[in-house]
Amino acid sequence: MAASELYTKRARVWIPDTEEVWKSAELSKDYKNGDASLQLILEDGTGLEHKLDPKTKNLPYLRNPDILVGENDLTALSYLHEPAVLHNLKVRFSDSKLIYTYCGIVLVAINPYETLPIYGTDIINAYSGQNMGDMDPHIFAVAEEAYKQMARDERNQSIIVSGESGAGKTVSAKYAMRYFATVSGSASEANVEHKVLASNPIMEAIGNAKTTRNDNSSRFGKYIEIGFDTRYRIIGANMRTYLLEKSRVVFQADEERNYHVFYQLCASSHLPEFKTLRLSSANDFVYTRQGRSPVIEGVDDTKELSNTRHAFTMLGINETYQMGLFQVLAAILHLGNVEIKDRDSDSSIIPPNNRHLTAFCELVGVSYQDMTQWLCHRKLKTATETYIKTLPRLQATNARDALSKHIYAKLFNWIVEHVNKALITNIKQHSFIGVLDIYGFETFEINSFEQFCINYANEKLQQQFNMHVFKLEQEEYMKEQIPWTLIDFYDNQPCINLIEAKMGILDLLDEECKMPKGSDDSWAQKLYNTHLKTCSLFEKPRMSNRAFIIQHFADKVEYQCDGFLEKNKDTVNEEQINVLKASKKFPLLVELFQDGEKATSPTGQAPGTGGRTRLSVKPEKGRDKSSKEHKKTVGCQFRNSLQMLMETLNATTPHYVRCIKPNDFKLAFTFDPKRAVQQLRACGVLETIRISAAGFPSRWTYQEFFSRYRVLMVQKDVLPDKKLTCRNVLEKLVQDQDKYQFGKTKIFFRAGQVAYLEKLRADKLRVACIRIQKTIRCWLARKKYLRKRSAAITIQRFTRGYQARCLVKFMRRTQAATIIQKYRRMYVEKKRYRQKQAAALVMQTILRAYMARQKYQALVREHKAVIIQTRVRGWLARCWYKRCLVSIVYLQCCIRRMRARHELKKLKVEARSVEHFKKLNKGMENKIMQLQRRIDEQTKDNRSINEKLVGMETSFTAECEGLRTELNRLKGAEEEAKNKTNQVNSLLEELERLKKELSTTQQEKKTIEDWATTYRSEMEKMVSELKDQNGSLKKEKDDLNRSIQEQSQQMTEKMTRAIAQETQQLETDLNEERSRYQNLLTEHLRLEEKYDDLKEVMASSNISKPGHRRTDSTHSSNESEYTYNSEYAELEEGSRAAEDVTRGIDTSLTLKLQKRLTELEQEKQSLRNELENKEDQFQRARARDDAEFKKARGAELEYESLKRQELESENKKLKHDLAEMRQSLLGDKATGAGAPGSPAYKVLLEQLNASCEELDVRKEEVLILRSQLVSQKEAMHHKETMTEPSIYAEDVSKLKDADELKQACIGLKDTNRSAAPDFHKLNEDGELWLVNQGLKETIRLLEHQLQTQRRGYDSEVESLRGELQNVKEENNRQQQLLAQNLQLPPEARIEASLQHEITRLTNENLDLMEQLEKQDRTIRKLKKQLKVYSKRIGEMGAGQAEGQTSPGQMVDEPIHPVNIPRREKDFQGMLEYKKEDELKLVKNLILELKPRGVAVNLIPGLPAYILFMCLRHADYVNDDQKVRTLLTSTINSIKKILKKRGDDFETVSFWLANTCRFLHCLKQYSGDEAFMKHNTSRQNEHCLSNFDLAEYRQVISDLAIQIYQQLIKCMENILQPMIVSGMLEHETIQGVSGVKPTGLRKRTSSIADEGTYTLDSILRQLSAFHSTMCQHGTDPELIKQVVKQQFYIIGAVTLNNLLLRKDMCSWSKGMQIRYNVSQLEEWLRDKGLMVCGAKETLEPLIQAAQLLQVKKKTDEDAEAICSMCLALTTAQIVKVLNLYTPVNEFEERVSVAFIRTIQTRLRDRCESPQLLMDTKMIYPVTFPFSPSSLALETIQIPGSLNLAFLTRV
Repeated sequence: MAASELYTKRARVWIPDTEEVWKSAELSKDYKNGDASLQLILEDGTGLEHKLDPKTKNLPYLRNPDILVGENDLTALSYLHEPAVLHNLKVRFSDSKLIYTYCGIVLVAINPYETLPIYGTDIINAYSGQNMGDMDPHIFAVAEEAYKQMARDERNQSIIVSGESGAGKTVSAKYAMRYFATVSGSASEANVEHKVLASNPIMEAIGNAKTTRNDNSSRFGKYIEIGFDTRYRIIGANMRTYLLEKSRVVFQADEERNYHVFYQLCASSHLPEFKTLRLSSANDFVYTRQGRSPVIEGVDDTKELSNTRHAFTMLGINETYQMGLFQVLAAILHLGNVEIKDRDSDSSIIPPNNRHLTAFCELVGVSYQDMTQWLCHRKLKTATETYIKTLPRLQATNARDALSKHIYAKLFNWIVEHVNKALITNIKQHSFIGVLDIYGFETFEINSFEQFCINYANEKLQQQFNMHVFKLEQEEYMKEQIPWTLIDFYDNQPCINLIEAKMGILDLLDEECKMPKGSDDSWAQKLYNTHLKTCSLFEKPRMSNRAFIIQHFADKVEYQCDGFLEKNKDTVNEEQINVLKASKKFPLLVELFQDGEKATSPTGQAPGTGGRTRLSVKPEKGRDKSSKEHKKTVGCQFRNSLQMLMETLNATTPHYVRCIKPNDFKLAFTFDPKRAVQQLRACGVLETIRISAAGFPSRWTYQEFFSRYRVLMVQKDVLPDKKLTCRNVLEKLVQDQDKYQFGKTKIFFRAGQVAYLEKLRADKLRVACIRIQKTIRCWLARKKYLRKRSAAITIQRFTRGYQARCLVKFMRRTQAATIIQKYRRMYVEKKRYRQKQAAALVMQTILRAYMARQKYQALVREHKAVIIQTRVRGWLARCWYKRCLVSIVYLQCCIRRMRARHELKKLKVEARSVEHFKKLNKGMENKIMQLQRRIDEQTKDNRSINEKLVGMETSFTAECEGLRTELNRLKGAEEEAKNKTNQVNSLLEELERLKKELSTTQQEKKTIEDWATTYRSEMEKMVSELKDQNGSLKKEKDDLNRSIQEQSQQMTEKMTRAIAQETQQLETDLNEERSRYQNLLTEHLRLEEKYDDLKEVMASSNISKPGHRRTDSTHSSNESEYTYNSEYAELEEGSRAAEDVTRGIDTSLTLKLQKRLTELEQEKQSLRNELENKEDQFQRARARDDAEFKKARGAELEYESLKRQELESENKKLKHDLAEMRQSLLGDKATGAGAPGSPAYKVLLEQLNASCEELDVRKEEVLILRSQLVSQKEAMHHKETMTEPSIYAEDVSKLKDADELKQACIGLKDTNRSAAPDFHKLNEDGELWLVNQGLKETIRLLEHQLQTQRRGYDSEVESLRGELQNVKEENNRQQQLLAQNLQLPPEARIEASLQHEITRLTNENLDLMEQLEKQDRTIRKLKKQLKVYSKRIGEMGAGQAEGQTSPGQMVDEPIHPVNIPRREKDFQGMLEYKKEDELKLVKNLILELKPRGVAVNLIPGLPAYILFMCLRHADYVNDDQKVRTLLTSTINSIKKILKKRGDDFETVSFWLANTCRFLHCLKQYSGDEAFMKHNTSRQNEHCLSNFDLAEYRQVISDLAIQIYQQLIKCMENILQPMIVSGMLEHETIQGVSGVKPTGLRKRTSSIADEGTYTLDSILRQLSAFHSTMCQHGTDPELIKQVVKQQFYIIGAVTLNNLLLRKDMCSWSKGMQIRYNVSQLEEWLRDKGLMVCGAKETLEPLIQAAQLLQVKKKTDEDAEAICSMCLALTTAQIVKVLNLYTPVNEFEERVSVAFIRTIQTRLRDRCESPQLLMDTKMIYPVTFPFSPSSLALETIQIPGSLNLAFLTRV
């Protein structure tokens, strides 16, 4: 089309700019052919005239429409050129914070210089299994594409990661390897990936260094091959290295560093193990201080060395080798500090005793003299002689540096080789994916040999890249069958020929190196002479004769010839090498150079070799072995290794990742256009764009084209065949048919055509919008007019109404005035009447009050008289009462004295009754007697002392009384004299004082009167103020009361909320605990499956090696706990056999699995114990309360303990007698041993009589004890001391009075009878305590026997009463019958008697038949029990039973009660089977059962009922082994069938329902009251009677959890392919979503198109799930949990894909999602599942859809978004806003300022930073108890199950 059609007014173009590279501008007027300039307006509003080139007349690049800006794929842009690519990358990187972008087959990765949360496991899972173009660009998408193509095409893959230093190549390669290890399901738990990542710190330490552009620049290239087996799981890896920059070891430029490992060693020199290295600061060594930047900011070299050493250990390099490596590195540093001085002009010398050379020699174990000799000399060999030549200082210094580089290269080779050994495996490699992390194109101010080799490698890689791109373009055209036209693209083969062809640069360089006197200058002249005139790509600088310029594909580079020959030769003094080889003290150094002899290069590691890339060269015969070290130059080796790399890459399918460094200052998300465009030109991205633009870069499917440009068609153009429709429309819209081509499935467009079509579409939509606006505005104007007209009519109506209301108001007022006058007059008259009435009432009131007062006074006088009489009479009564009271007290004292004497007599009787107790405790009696004697002695002493004291007190008292009388008389006389003297003086003083007081009182009187007046006024004022304050205080009180009520109400609400929150938190914790436990079960099941797989692999490999055998510890705890001995033996043999195989495969893996399984089992057991502890807390609290209650009651029972001890001793005696009786019975084996008169019979009779007598005595004692217990309870509370004999003795020694002694003695006796005697202290041997305990047991036994006898007696009495009642009834009936018969005639009397006799005989016959039936049932019951007992006896051994069991014991052996009544004719709900039929039962009922037939034809849960009925019979016969084997076989068989058919939803659902039903049956019939309350009486009779299967219930519950998780996984596998297509991609509402250009994504679809899923597909699948579970009889609560999990998966997968797909974030897609969600809610409503919580799981998806549709401009919009999106995290909200993409030009993008506003408002949210939802999360499942109403006896077993061997019982 003509330029005038595109370059019109308001068209936007790109013009060059010096700062921003390209600047956007807009045409202010149309361009016409022939115009010399364009009139433009810049974005800032300034005008500009852009002049066109008069020669080319090239117009500036057009800018793409805004709708295409920010696309995932650069090839989707309509205009493909440099400014469009640069702008698209800038928008995605700076505005949308997206670092990855596709450019055709290339992934462009821009380093963000910030850690992003886009590399987690959830992101890996989201990209796993997806097509490359279905998700947003990501390194994981490239890795997934490589992995799937490897598996699909059976072809090796390569990922080529390139870019300049600091662009992020190593990180991208690391993430790619992490992805492979995660998705491949490595059998070694990603061990290889860990080892590869562990090699990173090592390779970075020895191969990375700080440069001016990057603090961690890789100074070598590497190619890592990750090997896979036939199942595409990682089995090993191998690393190749290229072009190590050895010159950095001896020289660094300013602001650069040597390799990191040197600085790490210097920083760690203070460590004890490094003292022998003699290191110090990095500034002390020449090799580490040249760059003058020894420290990197933010990097701790000491810590980095620790990481390096840890990585060495992980890769199997032990401490000895590590220290050897560090010795070599330290030796290199010391060698660099060796100072070489001039001896003369042709020779040099090292000063003697050089400490650095000494340290070097000691570290490497060589002679100091030899190193000194060969550092300053060189050996020259000729054909006949050998010369030793001295070296000048400069040459000697170069030789020293060459030796340092050579040693470091050897060390680098050795480490790489050992890393490869650690990554290698014995398993055969099926395929591999290579990851190439190689340097990008480099150009510096000074470019040397290293930059030349790097750019040479990039030329080769660029050529390979161009050919691959060209090949893909050709394949695409041929696939679509469109005419193939040759695309012209840049071929860099001439540049490669210039470098590597014959007589090329490398060839001339090698030739010059062979010349005896070759130099850099002579080599430069050869280059000029050879290529300057013949090759246009070779140039010579104008101002230099020692440099040359090569025109590379990226840019021109000028190389300085200085050092090319020396670096290419890489020569080392052979004698120096021989000295190092001769080291005997340092074997590692010798090993380094021995390895070198096996290699090809003179340096051991050519710059391009490493690992497997070393080439072997056969030495010529007759030459020294050392001569092969100088066979090939560095350039030749690098060329060969590069050729090998290209062959490897050409044999694989390449995938390209181009890393871009956005700026040189490492600023986060800062885009420098100049730096970016340099790298884009250098890495081939723009070349890809150019190749694409040369052909047909824009590609649309016919459906996409039709959907997008349907607006450009008229109705008649739309045909049923969309392909024909598109062809017709295009022919009308685009006249030039060369601008497009029609393929089989796509339409191909030239560059710019899509923009033209978009322009036409926008114009058409703009016209349509104008028409819509016109119509809408007309409608709005008319609506406004109608509204005004209606308003005018309304105003008129209201005005007229107002006037009418005013008239009515006036009339109402007139009438009201009349009524008011009437009522006013009436009021005046009424008031006058009331005044007269009030006056009359007052007069009556006064008169009546006077009369009442008179009457009141008379009543008062009478009342007072009565009071006086009352008081007098009361006083008389009290006097009489006191006299009576004294008499009564005296009488009570007499009676109590008499009762006390009787009590004393009782105590004496009691003392006599415990004589046998004194016999048992003679020691205690002796102690009491001793104490009694001591008390008597002290009593006598006290009496004598008291008599003496009484005499002395009498004499002393008399003498004191006489002296006291005399003293009082004298004191009285003295006091009288003094008083008279003082009385005169005091009277005089009193007179003076009174005079003074009189005058003072008069003055005070006046003052007080004045003060009283003032005080009165102040008081009155104060009272008024207090009243005011009181009023204010009352108000404050009321306010406080109200506030208190409000606060109490608030506190109540707050407490309610707090309780609700606490309850919710507890529920959350419980769910988390359940989830954690169920996740552990899942992990346990996964390890079990992995263990079984390993066992199968090991069994199939048939590897057998002798050695130690051990049992594998990874066997399932559930199975090992409940399997019987035979299974355990078989398992042990299998484990031992598997162990031999394991030793040949991977011992470390087995140990790791065992350790992991042990930890999981321990954690599982701890969690189970914790749950059990929590459940038992209430029981423990109840037990603690019971213990406290018993402890409180213990004080009341202590008094009985003494009597119980006596009973215990008698019990021992009875036991002894019983033993004698048994011996006598056993000893006499005669036939008449048990007959009356025999010895045994006599002994038994004597013992029986003695027992009866003793029992009577004990009964009497018990009665006495009970009577005394009541009287002793009161004394038990206050008698708590005096318990130890030693305390008694001390207290008695302190007593002085006889009365006190008596009281102490009584207290001691009371204490002995008190409630809390300490038997451990009364009896040191503890015998009393033991006797007490035994007595308690005896009393319990006696009480039990007494209760049993009482119950038996009561039952006998009841039976006798019943029989007596029957006899009475029969007697009455007979009497009545006899009376009736007497009244009958003789004949009738005889007939009646006969009839009566017949009836009697019939009843007796029936009774006898019933008794016979009962006896038969009893006989059958006894026979079955006899079988059980005989079986047990057979197991125990018949001989042992006969030897230990007496006939009497056999008779008395109790029979186990049977809870289920036996009625032979009725089915009891049990199934009997033989032990040998157990395998058949499991096989027919579980392994070979078809769920579909059972679910359709039979009752739900039938297998569970059958299994439980079999279990009931095993419990009924008390066969524990049968119970255990049946349960174990059932569990293992269910696991087996699930493992075999775990992908079949119907099977998993069927066994989930049956497992839950089996679990409910175990609970329902367990006998626990909590489960029995829902049963019928018949069901309660069917409860298990012999075994407690609580532990098995836990195992089956765990199995149910595993089946549930398997069900969820199965559903997820079915739903996963449907979700994205049905919820996001399919247009449920047709015509809403627009289609945008897609570029080259979906170019290599890894999955064949199997049809498109829709929302209806999802709904049908959900309905199928629901109906299947309902048919299987799944519990409704469990179905709700399954549906909730289904909806969570749907919501999480949909939201995750929405967050990772930029093309799905639009307004129209939000509408589609909301409609789809409403359909899901409608499905829930139809199924009655709205309350299951499934709708809430879709809330994040609903809010994301709403976020796509709401306004996103103002602060109010931001506030609304923050309040609306509560279920979304901040990261998800920001991600959706960043990804929001307008589908039409009428929509607007979200501004960066708005997104920052959202981030600011959501900054305070406390939430997880995770971006994606966890699609693997499974809600914790619970199995609520659901009892069955089905009776077991009604269940019928169909013949189709083949269970005829089961017998109904």
